[in-house]
Amino acid sequence: MRIAVVGGGVAGSLLAWRLREQSPDVLVDVLVGDPSTPDASGASGGLVRAFETAPDACRIAAESLAEVRGSPMLREWTGYREVGAVYLLPEGVDPSASLREVDDVLPGSARVGTAARLAEDFGFRGLAPDAIGVVERCAGYISPALLRAHALVWLAHNGCEVRRTVVSEVTPEGGLRLADGTEHEYDVVVVAAGAWTPALVPHGRTLRTKQIQYGVYRMRVPGLGAFVDEPTGLYGRPHGEGTFLLGLGCDRWDVDPAAVRPDAALADRVVSSARARFGVDVRHSSPREVVASFDCYREPSGLALLPIPGSSSVFTFTGGSGGAAKTVVGVSRHAARMLVRGLAGVAG
Repeated sequence: MRIAVVGGGVAGSLLAWRLREQSPDVLVDVLVGDPSTPDASGASGGLVRAFETAPDACRIAAESLAEVRGSPMLREWTGYREVGAVYLLPEGVDPSASLREVDDVLPGSARVGTAARLAEDFGFRGLAPDAIGVVERCAGYISPALLRAHALVWLAHNGCEVRRTVVSEVTPEGGLRLADGTEHEYDVVVVAAGAWTPALVPHGRTLRTKQIQYGVYRMRVPGLGAFVDEPTGLYGRPHGEGTFLLGLGCDRWDVDPAAVRPDAALADRVVSSARARFGVDVRHSSPREVVASFDCYREPSGLALLPIPGSSSVFTFTGGSGGAAKTVVGVSRHAARMLVRGLAGVAG
């Protein structure tokens, strides 16, 4: 059986690694595209935590984080840094069900913090008296680019072909047409090409591209690790001594990956939001340190392996909504198991 994984980002490389691990007799080709082209894996800030407001999303995020923390190899591959995390909740959201999911996988990691405690311990300002947040001890950030690089090296040394070539077309029957004009047939094709996925499978499910952007800013907030401020949309993590990686949600949809440029107004809003929320001086670290990238989104959001309608041979593995770093370790394991079982059924 031959499987092609189209896309050498963190999703595609991890899926190929899992496939080779779980079924060494399956031949896996990874087509990574042009390595000089920027992508979401190279730009991602890599925040990882277990808590999500949707309980069903907590389980896989918690499993992913637990596997990284428990594996010396994955800790090295990901460059995991445990700095803790705070998730400020929108008004009226009850975190109880999600906290039960987190506690089942990472006992004692998460707790609820009141507005007073969040202000005292982490420097948040302007919170409503009844505001709450979820504080996680087992959380932090990884480097998706480093994880991708380690996985591709492992694949190349373990019987997989890693091809640096551009795919121009994917057929519903599992065929690939490459930019050099050659055509190849596979038993299964998984398109994990991020923002390029919609163009490669226009006959597939509805997928959209969206700009994502963050910057590195000078800001000192003692005790603060990774955070998500759901009411304002601000998020961030420590980047170095006296600096934070900070971002806000961007509303630029259906962007061309080749034409994404930094939004200066959005970068200025990040500064204003951070100043208001933490009450400290926040400054641009450098104009060059505002990163504009893109990702592939779907509804419902979240990284998932999905067959395209009308085909039993072609799947997409995307839809991470800018946050695949939290779940890719766990989701890739489940996705590979699904594919291997499906191939075994066909062979039987």
